[in-house]
Amino acid sequence: MRKISVIGAGNVGGLCAMRLLENGLGEIILVDVALNLAQAKALDLEDARYALGSNYQITATDDFSRISGSDIAIITAGLARKPGMKREELLAKNAQILRAVAANLKKSAPDAICIVVTNPVDVMTYLCIKELNTDRRRVFGMGINLDASRFANLISKRINQDILNIKAAVLGAHGEEMLPLSRLARVGNRPLNSFVSGSELKQIEGETVLRGAQIVNLYGSGSAYFAPSAAILQMVKAVLNDSDEICGASILLEGEYGISGACLGVPVKLGKGGIKEIIKLDLNKDELSALQKSAEAVKELCMTLQ
Repeated sequence: MRKISVIGAGNVGGLCAMRLLENGLGEIILVDVALNLAQAKALDLEDARYALGSNYQITATDDFSRISGSDIAIITAGLARKPGMKREELLAKNAQILRAVAANLKKSAPDAICIVVTNPVDVMTYLCIKELNTDRRRVFGMGINLDASRFANLISKRINQDILNIKAAVLGAHGEEMLPLSRLARVGNRPLNSFVSGSELKQIEGETVLRGAQIVNLYGSGSAYFAPSAAILQMVKAVLNDSDEICGASILLEGEYGISGACLGVPVKLGKGGIKEIIKLDLNKDELSALQKSAEAVKELCMTLQ
């Protein structure tokens, strides 16, 4: 049986565990230093097995040695955003948490493919790769896969079209520097701009950029977890099923799009072993400039980790 470790039993980690279990993707190890929290969620998920007619396996622990042999490690551990807080403000505290997680991964599950969810995700992905000293294809962040889902949802609602007919992509940092690509968005075989005006496109893009903050403000405490857990599920399925599905992921760029030394969200092909291919989109001058500006913002944050 495949083994997936979910590190962090908060809202995202707990719901991620539920989605993975209900999709029959493998045994789940739910890890948290707050052992009672992890145990409570594991017991609650166990109690659902009979009603669901599913004999899945989940273990709660605060002992990192239990993740040994994991095929995938999903890192959700860290502090959540509060109203008015930017993802970047989480940097120092979450970097400390991620360094401890990475040390345990290196010791107990060095062969696991790592999906980083902890914010600010682009910086945390960069830190995780450096701490693990591993191949960039095996460590990537979830960020823009969620942003693309949000973008598609907002497009669907605005033009009253089936979301399954929409193709949407977002590049860049998972934050205010993200780049929703309206020019490349499609509704069936038609470009998005054949449905809405230029000003409406700008409005949808702006709503996409601010969607996470909107949800944080409405919750009052904590941040989104339904859509993030779904975005994680999509990536895990692509890796375990070796499906070659194209998803947005934060990866360490080494010359792609004229960017090096920063983790940034770009489309990739996921499958066995992690990232199988980095997809190069045909960006215009303004889009490429915006993407490179996004990279510089991430680099500046990464420099504070030295």
